[in-house]
Amino acid sequence: MTIQASGSRPRGHPQFSVTGRAVRPVVTIWRRARRPIAGAALNRVTERAKIRISRRIAIIAAAAAAAVPLAAAVPATAAAAGSATAPADTVTQWNLTMIAGLEAAGVPPPPSARIGAIVQASVFDAVNGITRRYASYHVAPAAPPGASRDAAAASAAYTALAALIPAQKPLFDAQLAATLAQISDDPSDPGQSVERGLGWGKTVAGAILAWRATDGFNAVLPPYVAGSAPGDWQPTPPLFGPPLFRQFATMTPFALTSPSQFLPPGPPRLAGARYTHDLAEVQALGSAASSVRTPEQTQTAIFWQADTSAAMWNRVADQLAQAHHATLTQNARQLALMNIALADATIGIWNAKNTYNFWRPVTAIRAGADPAWTPLLPTPAFQEYPSGHSGISSAAAAVLAAFYGNNTPFSVTSAGLEGTERDFTSFSSAVQQVEDARIYAGFHFRFSCIDGATLGAQVASYVTHTLMQPVHNEVRHLNN
Repeated sequence: MTIQASGSRPRGHPQFSVTGRAVRPVVTIWRRARRPIAGAALNRVTERAKIRISRRIAIIAAAAAAAVPLAAAVPATAAAAGSATAPADTVTQWNLTMIAGLEAAGVPPPPSARIGAIVQASVFDAVNGITRRYASYHVAPAAPPGASRDAAAASAAYTALAALIPAQKPLFDAQLAATLAQISDDPSDPGQSVERGLGWGKTVAGAILAWRATDGFNAVLPPYVAGSAPGDWQPTPPLFGPPLFRQFATMTPFALTSPSQFLPPGPPRLAGARYTHDLAEVQALGSAASSVRTPEQTQTAIFWQADTSAAMWNRVADQLAQAHHATLTQNARQLALMNIALADATIGIWNAKNTYNFWRPVTAIRAGADPAWTPLLPTPAFQEYPSGHSGISSAAAAVLAAFYGNNTPFSVTSAGLEGTERDFTSFSSAVQQVEDARIYAGFHFRFSCIDGATLGAQVASYVTHTLMQPVHNEVRHLNN
């Protein structure tokens, strides 16, 4: 089934052309892996997914309050490598293991982005500390001679993951054993090269973990005081609690010079034409009782809300790495850049959310046109502007577009809608669909999605042009 990418593109959408040329909207292909979903079947899937999303909202709130990962019945997706054409190497195997650990532990989206950046930065510095093809990220190359790159990557990932998601240590232990079985004849006596790689990877991850331990993630903040003027954020159903993850607004970035480096301009005037137009759009399309939203748009909203951005885009990155037969060092660099962009986009977005403290559509609509209005999906418990998913997805997509070009085909899966896959012919069309999904869900205005996507693209450009740049040819090693 082929459909046009839903939604129009008003006003200054960020482009993904690495050549600087504008990218025109392209066709998005949507398909159900088993059979088309429609009618009563769609209603059943929708209701089940909405229940899972409601439970996930509660889990996120509990996790934010406890500041530690919690166990949750979220399906692990370590094997979801998409339509890969080559076997996963050690770097992508461990990235898939990271996704499985995050989802099995029910880690919420902002902490997932932070964990992804720490893990993949550790893997990159561990591998690059041996191959020395690129400038290091945080740990200068000092690997012992002859150290195994695969062992270093596995050890760095294992060390970081076991420290950050300790409840999933059995999963990481099993993957480490599998890796050792792949790279050594006798895992109990793997040899000097593997031993040196394991030691070097542990050293690198330990250094990055120690650095990020004081980044502000565990900061204790004063109680939030909500404003009372029109446009001010108010607690929203179903939780009616304070905004979550406020510490990300002031957290030390991974690459940016400050959390506010790409601060967007802010929401439009409440009395202006743009706000009025976008309010009417979300009121019509995002209502639980909408008569104009199509079944496919309903599923679009659920698809992009039923999983974390980090999990969805890391699966895409792994799929593309395997399809393009990238080398171990290239995969380590790509995954590090993407996850650092994901994390810094999260920091920049939460900085903006807590700068502007803008109200959600449910608050605005109930205060004016319809006191009984209810969104399709539960509204996340933090400020509206700008859209987090739009910005984070834009950051990930822009990094991948810098590697492969905007017009690259790929597929996306969502853990909350098993058996459903969405295929795209460009990164820009996927980001546009994410923006549309937030409006169909009923908890974002169009201007918040566009400004969030712009921020994400700016972060990605800064990260890819600043970090991990190639070093001179004479110090590169062949076949890395």
